[in-house]
Amino acid sequence: MSDFLHSTALWYLVRGSGIVALILLTGVVALGVATTRRWQAPGLPRFVTAAVHRSVALLAVVFLGIHVLTSVVDSYVSIRIVDALVPFVGKVHPVALGLGVVGFDLVIALVVTSLLRARLGLRTWRIVHWLAYLAWPVALLHGLLMGADAGASWNVIVVGACVLTVGAALAWRLQAPKTAPMGGLA
Repeated sequence: MSDFLHSTALWYLVRGSGIVALILLTGVVALGVATTRRWQAPGLPRFVTAAVHRSVALLAVVFLGIHVLTSVVDSYVSIRIVDALVPFVGKVHPVALGLGVVGFDLVIALVVTSLLRARLGLRTWRIVHWLAYLAWPVALLHGLLMGADAGASWNVIVVGACVLTVGAALAWRLQAPKTAPMGGLA
C-alpha cells in the first residue's frame, strides 16, 4: 500500500478524476438548464432529462469524492484533510486549492439540500441550487490554477469545450421566458 501512495498511478488518478469531475459537472449544469427549460429529447418523455441530470450529478459527486480523497492520500503533494474541507488554509497553492475547496463545499451543500428537499421546501432548495452556477466556474478556476496539465493542449481543448457548453447553456437559460418551471431554477 505504501508503494501505491508514492506511485504515479495515484497521481494520475488525482488528475484524471479531477478532469472527469469537471466534465461531469459541465454536463450537470447543461442538463440542469435543459430541465429548467423543460427540454426533452425527441421520442422520450420530459422526465428522462431530469433523471439523466440526477444520474450525471451523482456520478460527478463520486468522481469529485475520488479526486478529493486521492488528493489527500497522495503523498506527492501534502494536502491534509482540513485543507480539503476548509477553504484557503492549505500550505500548497492556497488560492488554487482554496477555490477547489469552495467548489467542493458548494457541491456538498447542493447534495445535502437535494437530499433534504422535501423538508426544506422548493423555494429554499431553489435558492441553494443557484449555487450550482457558482460551483462550476470555481471548480474550473481550481483546475486551471492548480492542475499540472493546465497548459497542455488536450486540457485546453477539454476546458474550452466545457466553457463553450456551459456558456451555450447559460445563454439558452437567459433567453427563457420569465415563468418558473416545475422543479427547475426560477
